[in-house]
Amino acid sequence: MHETLPAILMLLTSSVLVVALFRVFNLPTMLAYFFVGLVLGPKNFGLLQDIDSNRELAEFGIVFLMFSIGLEFSLPQLYAMRRIVLGLGGMQVVITMAVTMMVCIMLGLNWKTALVIGGALTMSSTAIVSKLLVERLDLNSRHGRLSIGVLLFQDIAVVPLLVMIPAIASPEQSLMHTLWIAFVKAAIVLAILFVFGKNLMNRWFGLVARQRSRELFVMNVLMVTLMLAYATKLAGLSYALGAFIAGMLISETRFRYQVESDIAAFRDILLGLFFITIGMLLDIHVLFENWGGVVLLVILLVTFKAMVVAFLSRIFGYEPGVAVRTGVTLAQAGEFSFVIFALGSQNGLLSNDVLQVVLSASLLSMVFAPFIIQHNLQIAEFFARSYTRNRSNQIEQIGSIGKQLKDHVIICGFGRSGQYLSRFLKEEKIPFMALDIDPLRVQEAASAGEHVMYGDAGRRLVLDAAGAKRAKALIISYDDPPSAIKILHLVNDFFPGLPVIVRTVDESNMENFRAAGASEVVPEVLEGSLMLASHALVLLGVPLNRVVKRIRVFREERYKMFKGFFHGVSDGDDAVEKSLPRMHTVPINAFAYCVGKRLMDIYFGQCKVEIAAIRRNSEPVESNPKFIFQEGDVVVLLAKPHDLIRAEKILLTGKDL
Repeated sequence: MHETLPAILMLLTSSVLVVALFRVFNLPTMLAYFFVGLVLGPKNFGLLQDIDSNRELAEFGIVFLMFSIGLEFSLPQLYAMRRIVLGLGGMQVVITMAVTMMVCIMLGLNWKTALVIGGALTMSSTAIVSKLLVERLDLNSRHGRLSIGVLLFQDIAVVPLLVMIPAIASPEQSLMHTLWIAFVKAAIVLAILFVFGKNLMNRWFGLVARQRSRELFVMNVLMVTLMLAYATKLAGLSYALGAFIAGMLISETRFRYQVESDIAAFRDILLGLFFITIGMLLDIHVLFENWGGVVLLVILLVTFKAMVVAFLSRIFGYEPGVAVRTGVTLAQAGEFSFVIFALGSQNGLLSNDVLQVVLSASLLSMVFAPFIIQHNLQIAEFFARSYTRNRSNQIEQIGSIGKQLKDHVIICGFGRSGQYLSRFLKEEKIPFMALDIDPLRVQEAASAGEHVMYGDAGRRLVLDAAGAKRAKALIISYDDPPSAIKILHLVNDFFPGLPVIVRTVDESNMENFRAAGASEVVPEVLEGSLMLASHALVLLGVPLNRVVKRIRVFREERYKMFKGFFHGVSDGDDAVEKSLPRMHTVPINAFAYCVGKRLMDIYFGQCKVEIAAIRRNSEPVESNPKFIFQEGDVVVLLAKPHDLIRAEKILLTGKDL
């Protein structure tokens, strides 16, 4: 303890300072942990020793990384994106891995080392790519969905690699036997767990959740994860495979989101420790001695992966601009690269010199990734001139509708608030056009007959095409202050007479919105407080006209009475948001269970769901109990998130989760 405590303090202090510094410059925290390990590691300044206990603890970081991937892994999602995931993702992994292995063998490396390097360099960074796609509002764009689909297959491809690498490290004469035994063991373990595990997991987690103890719930998650990890290890496989299976089993239960939020901090700390140990493997002296080869490898890696993904995207029918943006987004190495490198090194398949070169190149590709991804649009426009024309076509589609409208309302964002607002406008026969950048939401809402189009309201050309010059008002219905400020500046500069109403959660950005030109700002929390107060005053006997007058005065005074409040632990918790009912459209295909059956014959069990609407041939139909489903129907469900998943599965397969 006397010797360990200074090392722990040094590790914690360095991590806090470096992670904080990297966050200031909007760099991935993963790279901060690498930097800590690189500087403090035994191969550089030698302030931390690379002892077995550190590596064993770091292995738990891999366990919880795989658990998180399993938790996010969804069989319905995989099926919905099967063309991208299995087609594009599968071909990317096979081609990248095969070419990399051939190059390694031509350079004189044996095939086992080539397999480890090929498998590692095939991977891209889920953490970096998903973070940047979310920040740039590109997650639901075409290149964003392609990128996520490929990353999903890469995550799946890690599993057989985790089985193969320890197996190929065995003596040559028993290689095929060892591989066969390893995959048979994996198949048996998976079969047993998925046949019996899901129902058992649902019942067990339900029993634990009924105790209403968050501490007990978190301990139960840790117990289940480590128990399955240990079981697969005893079966001669890896800890990581068991953790992945644990995540997949829990993802099929209704406790998925609770588990995800409860283990987030614990998982991130262990992952940080894992990346620190990877940084400790790097020898900066070897890096400087081979800097030319490392830089060349980085350039070749980024260029080759970008070209492979772009080429495959074109084969799958996507336009050149989208293909280039997808390739640029996935051109770097990933966090699973280091998992594979670490496993290969532990099994003696990578020499130190080879490890240093490929590890350094992978790390540098991830360092440069955020800067490259941020300019993927400019790169796409440079290499694909048609991309600019296609984006113009998108604006023309909006313009074809917008030019028919006059004195209408433009709704920026068609989330829950935008959809509720649109229903009021319909009742009052007020024309409107909604703009949203989520293609799935646009597709679902449009198929349900809503007046919504795909478009970024933060672009002047889009607003112009939507008829902003002839519009009566523009309403920003989503809570994103930077995006709202951008739209307000565009309106002030190019459509100065257009009134703008902005939605916000609380009063923190009200003055900024008004300064940017907002006509009205509607803070949800304060308006909710006003409604609560008005109902309470009427119930307590205060005359209605006096209540209305007070509410009007408060609004005219810009909610002065409500400025400031005492903050508590529960503020900012999004658990309530996740538990609210939402709508979801389900297209009925020819093979759906409900086809030919009456609505009253569909048994939803304990699934609390409401059929909000049914459309046939783009027209609404009455959803009475004797309604018979047909192929091509679109069913609009209303329920809480976990009940929506169950209800959709019941409609399509006749089975509950």
